[in-house]
Order: sequence, then C-alpha cells, then structure tokens
Amino acid sequence: MKVLVPVKRVIDYNVKVRVKADGTGVDLANVKMSMNPFDEIAVEEAIRLKEAGKADEIVAVSIGVKQAQETLRTALAMGADRAILVVAADSVDQDIEPLAVAKILAKIVEEEQPGLVLCGKQAIDNDMNATGQMLSALLGWSQATFASEVDIDGDKAVVTREVDGGLQTIKVSTPTIISVDLRLNEPRYASLPNIMKAKRKPLDEKTADDYGVDVTPRLEVVNTSEPSERAAGIIVGSVDELVEKLKEAGAV
Repeated sequence: MKVLVPVKRVIDYNVKVRVKADGTGVDLANVKMSMNPFDEIAVEEAIRLKEAGKADEIVAVSIGVKQAQETLRTALAMGADRAILVVAADSVDQDIEPLAVAKILAKIVEEEQPGLVLCGKQAIDNDMNATGQMLSALLGWSQATFASEVDIDGDKAVVTREVDGGLQTIKVSTPTIISVDLRLNEPRYASLPNIMKAKRKPLDEKTADDYGVDVTPRLEVVNTSEPSERAAGIIVGSVDELVEKLKEAGAV
C-alpha cells in the first residue's frame, strides 16, 4: 500500500510569533521555519506502518513556496521514499487556502493512487483544520479525523479518535483519509546518515498550473493583532467576596 503524507512549512513552534507593525500579518523575516508538528506525526505514523509491513511506499507532498524543499528533505530524512513539491506561491507571506490545497492533493492522489492519505489534523499557523475533510469530499473517500491510534487491518483502517466525550473507535474502508492528533506517536529524529541519504532521494517539482488549480485567495486578511494581555489577578478575603467578584465579571 502506498501512503501519501502532505506536509506544510510553518513557523517553528518554539518561535514567539510577532505581528507586523502595520497589522497586515505576521513577521516572517529571519524566522525559523520547520515542518508542521501534526504533519511530522503523520510522517512518523506512515514510517511505522511501513516498518510493520503494512505500507510499501511513502510519498511526502508539500504545497507552497520553493523553500518547502527543506521541509520535504526532513520528511525524506525521517524515512519517506520520495517527495513532490508543488510551488504555488512566490512569497512566504502567501498562505495557500485549504480548498486550493485539497484540490491539488486530489489531483496528486489521482496520479499516485495511494491507499491511504495521512495528514496532520491542522496547521499551527492558521488552525484551519479543513484540508483533510475537503480532500475526503473531493475524492469521495472515507475519512477518520483526530486519530490517536491507527491500525490497518486488510482493506480496513481501525482508528481511535479523540472526541469531546473521550475516545471513539471507528473502522473505515480504504482508500481513506486520516488526520492525526498529537497523542498518536512521538516523531523520531532524523539521523545524520539518513539526512545525507535524503539528499539523493527523488524530489519532483511541480506547479499549481500543472494541476489546473487556481490558488488565488478567496479570503482577505483585514487586520492582524496581538492577543490582549492577561489582566492581573486579585486577592479576595472571603468566599462571599469571591462570589461577588465573579458576579461582577459575569462568570456566574
């Protein structure tokens, strides 16, 4: 079974994000970028499926700027077999919207014919949590979201999902789309030998035009601002005073 893993280049999760002075977006100048953490978990799960003999090829895909090559090389160093980069933006400030990403991925799926698409549940830069679901709708495939455990059993995928009430286990037919959650696994570090090997692994470069997909944004960001600072706490002298303060704040 072939596994397709979409990965996105985002601001590293350890970096404190700064908003531009004019409020037009986030400052990306000289900022460390890395693979979206949820996508990294998806790559790790694909590798584990291959190690268990349940997958025979892993294809990593990234859609965005040319610099996303670095992200794909990381996926290759972790254990992916080959990669596809779809250059769909000239500037790092342009974020490709989920529907456009899903349309491009649908075209790639038609070409590659994978049995499974493993993706992160969301990207940490825009928190859309939509691409996997949109891809499922475009392909007419089954889907399982927020996966914390994945097992492939023949032509079925058994997925444990994290839901508001706890955990839910479902069985879906393959081919399928699975979006993964944080508790699915702990991604491995790429070893130096594997980093060197990754430089020789195939990385095909395409454009959005190659797939006939228009990536023109449908949404306009009107303003970006920092979250408001948390107000200082206060000390109360009694339970009655606490209740009164909560009432004043509209908390009760």
